[in-house]
Amino acid sequence: MLKITFLALALLAGGVQAQTPIWPGAAPDAIAAPKPESSARAEGHGGWTKVSDVSVPTMTVYPPQGDNSGAVVVVFPGGGFKVLAMDLEGTEICDWLTARGITCVLLKYRVPNGNHYWDEKCNCHITPKVPRALQDAQRTIRLVRSRARELNIDPARIGVIGFSAGGYLVAQTSNIFTPAYKPVDAVDRISSRPDFAIALYPGHLCRPGGKFDGSIRVTANTPPTFLLQAWDDPVDPVCNSLLYAEALDHAGVPAEVHLFAKGGHAFGLRDKEHPISSWPSLVENWLKDIGVLKAL
Repeated sequence: MLKITFLALALLAGGVQAQTPIWPGAAPDAIAAPKPESSARAEGHGGWTKVSDVSVPTMTVYPPQGDNSGAVVVVFPGGGFKVLAMDLEGTEICDWLTARGITCVLLKYRVPNGNHYWDEKCNCHITPKVPRALQDAQRTIRLVRSRARELNIDPARIGVIGFSAGGYLVAQTSNIFTPAYKPVDAVDRISSRPDFAIALYPGHLCRPGGKFDGSIRVTANTPPTFLLQAWDDPVDPVCNSLLYAEALDHAGVPAEVHLFAKGGHAFGLRDKEHPISSWPSLVENWLKDIGVLKAL
């Protein structure tokens, strides 16, 4: 009987990475998307791939290029929990990470109604009773940690990076360690706590009246965190990073915070006009400072 390992799945088809379902059967609290999953080109930042109506969550492993650092980062794309920016805040991020010797795991989590989103009909935030995107994020971190030997990574150097709505998932996985779903197998006995966290232009943390999201309870067990946002962000106000930074500080959690005058929103790696475009090197230096990457 042919045995194909988890890592081998990611290397099949001439180097084309395979999407692997993160659940052994149907996802917890599964609901059918109103339409079949689809992708389309969206405008802005030179065009980006918008994936819609995801009901079957998957993860894709991108092995490191060159020397393997042993570190791994799980990527949460943004999209307001209604769509996913799978290249702008996904595959392009993995290209950067793998070039630095970091294994990248790209999560395609459930949307719409996956976790927390803006409803245009009522002009308000909607928080589903079942946080399906958080379920998918927790499960993926556990899966990666359970397969550390197979992936040739250090189970104590598993980080997360998220953008916009994905930045909210970073905050959730960094502070909510109790499973958001009923365990389905032995993998769910493994910790879902990331060892480090990176949130770029996060949303949903700053609630009406400038109050911090009460469901995010920052403690001393929250992992070291890197935050970055632009003051002119027209989608997610800078208070999202400011309030989270304040909560991290009060809990004594090591954090590095960068706020830039210009940059807007959803720029990923594509901003070439503003100083905020230096953020990858800032992240790399921070990863060296906290011991995830080796200093030269």
